[in-house]
Amino acid sequence: MRSELMTLAADEHLSMADDLMRLGRIRHIPVLSHGRLVGIVTQRDLFRAAMSAVLGFRPAAEREWLSKIRVAEVMTKDVVTARRDWTVRQAVDVMLERRIGCLPVVDGDQLIGLLSETDCLRLLGRLLSAPGKASVAADA
Repeated sequence: MRSELMTLAADEHLSMADDLMRLGRIRHIPVLSHGRLVGIVTQRDLFRAAMSAVLGFRPAAEREWLSKIRVAEVMTKDVVTARRDWTVRQAVDVMLERRIGCLPVVDGDQLIGLLSETDCLRLLGRLLSAPGKASVAADA
């Protein structure tokens, strides 16, 4: 889990989300209102909003388009979250079942971190670096 997070406010524009995702090389940004988690914006949300591939926007035109759309218009509002006392297994099971790439981790209504697929893969890599490495075919 990462506890140092970039967050957005619901009234910010998607151009800000795009900038944060590109600069931070991240795919998920929690959206807060008065310190409370109210949504999440994903890279997929940006792709849908931009429609740059379909409309053939140049980067400047795409940026102008994104600067007109508020985060609240595209964010996922029904955010699936994990509690701080969950095991990694519980979180992974929920991510697989719901087909989502991350889980905001909350303590009550306070956002305390974000667990992503990448975080889980990093943990798996550390566990598998121990002696007796497993093969992909044997564990799949």
